[in-house]
Amino acid sequence: MADNNTNTKQQNKLPFKTRLQLQTFALAKLLYIRRDGTINRRLLNLFDLKNTAPATKRIDTIKVSTSDVLIDPSRNLWLRLFVPNTTNPSNKLPLIVYFHGGGFNTFGPNSKCYDELCCHLAAKVPAVIAYPCQYDDCYSAIKFIDDQNNCTILPPNTDIKNCFVAGDSAGGNIAHHVTFRAHQNSHEFENMKIIGVLLVQPFFGGEERTESELRLKKAPVNVWMDSEVVEDVFAGGC
Repeated sequence: MADNNTNTKQQNKLPFKTRLQLQTFALAKLLYIRRDGTINRRLLNLFDLKNTAPATKRIDTIKVSTSDVLIDPSRNLWLRLFVPNTTNPSNKLPLIVYFHGGGFNTFGPNSKCYDELCCHLAAKVPAVIAYPCQYDDCYSAIKFIDDQNNCTILPPNTDIKNCFVAGDSAGGNIAHHVTFRAHQNSHEFENMKIIGVLLVQPFFGGEERTESELRLKKAPVNVWMDSEVVEDVFAGGC
């Protein structure tokens, strides 16, 4: 039994480069998160590297084109679109609306880490990826995509009736609530059909700690940050 546990631990061990990046970012958080929980944006921008659009990237043998689409100029609301150049343009591609993590207060659609993630998703699935952020903005974004007048922003082979809403961490929380809101107001949607939700380690928290949160108060999270630090990060304001 001990040997099996040892093998499992070895298999789940993160690569050194990944652990180094996570530890570096954990240290960075101590610098850009102020004591009152607000964010020093100037310091954050030193660590939150950005990728510009439009751009074309090659993921293995597939090219992925990125572009930014303005939704509402009054709110500076926009999304980033990721379109794979597939071998057969006539094949219908699903639409994935992806919401990023970051404790509700960091990162954006142009953040390097998420830009690269969505490029890989677009190429590997393959799928068209639309990437906005935050609750009301995200709901406005899916309403924008649903509008027949805005269909030209998507490639012709996008199957808008085969749509998934996805997100990680705080983005998983947003994906859940936006999808639930869309379901409650399904009469507002004429073209888009959300058929699934993809949640990657979604963050859900309550006003009081659960039994497991109390029991695992000092448990390591992803081998690089304990649960209390995670809680402080997510409780931080903008």
